[in-house]
Amino acid sequence: MSTRTNRKVLLNARPDGFPTEADFRLVEAPAPEPAAGEMLVRTIYLSLDPYMRGRMNAGPSYAAPVELGGVMTGGTVGQVVASRHDGFAEGDLVLAGAGWQEYGLSDGRGVRKLDPAAAPISTALGVLGMPGLTAYVGLLEVGGLKDGDVVVVAAASGAVGAVVGQIAKIRGHRVVGVAGAQKKCDYVVDELGFDACVSHRSDTLAGDLKAACPDGVDLYFENVGGKVFDAVLPLLNTFARVPVCGRIASYNATSLPEGPNRVPQLMGLALVRRLTIRGFIVFDHAHLEANFLRDVGGWIRSGALKYREDVVEGLDSAVGAFLGLLRGENFGKLLVRVSDDPTR
Repeated sequence: MSTRTNRKVLLNARPDGFPTEADFRLVEAPAPEPAAGEMLVRTIYLSLDPYMRGRMNAGPSYAAPVELGGVMTGGTVGQVVASRHDGFAEGDLVLAGAGWQEYGLSDGRGVRKLDPAAAPISTALGVLGMPGLTAYVGLLEVGGLKDGDVVVVAAASGAVGAVVGQIAKIRGHRVVGVAGAQKKCDYVVDELGFDACVSHRSDTLAGDLKAACPDGVDLYFENVGGKVFDAVLPLLNTFARVPVCGRIASYNATSLPEGPNRVPQLMGLALVRRLTIRGFIVFDHAHLEANFLRDVGGWIRSGALKYREDVVEGLDSAVGAFLGLLRGENFGKLLVRVSDDPTR
């Protein structure tokens, strides 16, 4: 019988619109013991990401939903505390997917060992993890970044958008961000080196974006949808590309938005300007992970690419932090430090 107590956050109810704290439930149970071929991993960092909102819904999607009463899904960085797996030893630091809990069992599939001497282990959930890889493949492979492109990035101060814009700048492009609070816009320009950033909270968003992109937009990295997409659409140049990574403006919608039907406008521009609008899911591009780690890791070490983490303390904080993420309150890659980081 395990002497460890495992606290975990379960999906208590499927949200109707914006989630509430009642949709989650924090419970305690004895931590499981690993069987042959398994290991027990203590969670150090839990990643909170917008995609988790979709996993709370029932129905078909690109991945199975979280079951009612199941542990909320999520990427984690942790330390092996007990192992009956030949490939992992007690003390190993690993990238895994234990979800919103303090301890998780794993058979080693999809788990990667981490070297804290190469980079802080928290970065495996952000700039050197799924969000960073999403930015890399979305911009370069899906978006097909080309010489001379003017690039616009939605959610530009976030974990994905910040990397998208910096890679485009490293490649020599004009980059315009869209963010919320003015401090985020200032950060995107002053710290990350974007050429401009406009606020989606502005009553003059469309005009602000047009002024920042006088020659139009060749590549729009879509993270948001809603009024940001409405402002970008008329500015798309002939043969512009729109890699669709997310649409957080609609994640909590319970019905179609009011207002004019924009589909005819979208289809007309797609035809006349020969637009390419392509959705993508990062795990379809796992073959690029080695290139991503080489390139982005090198840019971080050289100082060419910067990152910001927003870390909250304790599993008790996960629900509130996640709801804040959906409201755009985080500033940088959002992480929960579930237990002490032995590398710091």
